Amino acid sequence: MRKRRMTVTSQDVAKQFDLSRPLATQILLRLERKGWLQRGKQGAYIFVPLSSLTPETMPEDPWALAMEFFAPCYISGFTAAEYWELTEQIFNTVVVYSTRPQRRTTQKLANVTFRIHRIAESGLFGTKKIWRNNIPVLVADPHRTLIDVLDNPELGGGGRHMLDIAHAYWKSGKADPQLLLQYAARLERGAIFKRLGFSAESWGAVTQEWLSQCKEHVSAGISKLDPSGSDKGKILTRWRLRINLPLGEYA
Repeated sequence: MRKRRMTVTSQDVAKQFDLSRPLATQILLRLERKGWLQRGKQGAYIFVPLSSLTPETMPEDPWALAMEFFAPCYISGFTAAEYWELTEQIFNTVVVYSTRPQRRTTQKLANVTFRIHRIAESGLFGTKKIWRNNIPVLVADPHRTLIDVLDNPELGGGGRHMLDIAHAYWKSGKADPQLLLQYAARLERGAIFKRLGFSAESWGAVTQEWLSQCKEHVSAGISKLDPSGSDKGKILTRWRLRINLPLGEYA
């Protein structure tokens, strides 16, 4: 705990105190029974905060916990959007983008629900290191947050919330159109460019040259603005995008 770790394993204990693994495991089991630890995953235990009155408690910082359980990873989706004030909605789930394979995409650890999205190692970019309770955490920067939400609207809270985040980003005064193109190009998914171009044309201050560059990457076929939404809605041919969400409130 003095090392600012949030988890401990029997391997850690065996190495630190020159013990056998079975004895180290027994020590951790006893500490769990006494309420000093909570069981996590893959043989790891989570420290119960010293200020806690009960062993069934949330960790001091769920983001830091994610860094230990799912690394290499970063925080993104609606969780990062909330951090960058691109949404006022509060979510109880933490969205994590990780290169590590997971048996389940939704996991509950120490009373915190994590939604884990698997990415390739090449997808670890566009992040910012921040410090929370003196623990380093990687979070998607505002531009990568938007790209991730446009790529996978479900992890942005759904189609309607994706529009809220995109609208807030373009109106924030901190939009970086060129960086967005760079990020989208590194992911190489045409549907991102469709939603990116549509959102920029609707609410951003971008040039015709920028829009032309964006259109060059648009994939063939018609994609839905909200992938999980209706199959109905007018088709915006220049972006090859079916507008299956109401847009009146953003006019």
